[in-house]
Amino acid sequence: MNDTTWRAEAEELRGLAPRHLLFLCVANSARSQMAEGIARSLAPPGVTISSAGSKPSQVNPLAIRALDELGIDLRGHHSKSVDAISPDGVEAVITLCAEEVCPVFLGKARRFHWGLPDPAGNGATEAERLQSFREVRDELLRRLTVVFGP
Repeated sequence: MNDTTWRAEAEELRGLAPRHLLFLCVANSARSQMAEGIARSLAPPGVTISSAGSKPSQVNPLAIRALDELGIDLRGHHSKSVDAISPDGVEAVITLCAEEVCPVFLGKARRFHWGLPDPAGNGATEAERLQSFREVRDELLRRLTVVFGP
């Protein structure tokens, strides 16, 4: 997704001011968990932020480490199935899958797609994988600052 496209979507999201925003990816272990943590840290009070996946697993320890660096704690998070999220009240959904098939979310929510690479699949060493998590984290932070920033 080019810079203009995601920025336009982020501005649209900002204008919508959703009361419940849901992030989706396959395992709900990295991208969507980091997006949830970052969005919760930026969203105004009263906004519900959730994440889920089509094949939930567990929160990746490198996602926890990458957000720790920003002072955001994911330790209490757990992977959830998209089927466990009631469509009632979800006003916006952001899918984050790039190379996989994203989960489907039923309901009337406005949908956005921010395809980002799965950081868990990048890098041969732990240091390289952590760097991939940092890159995705920083991109999510950049985009979500447009949605929730001043």
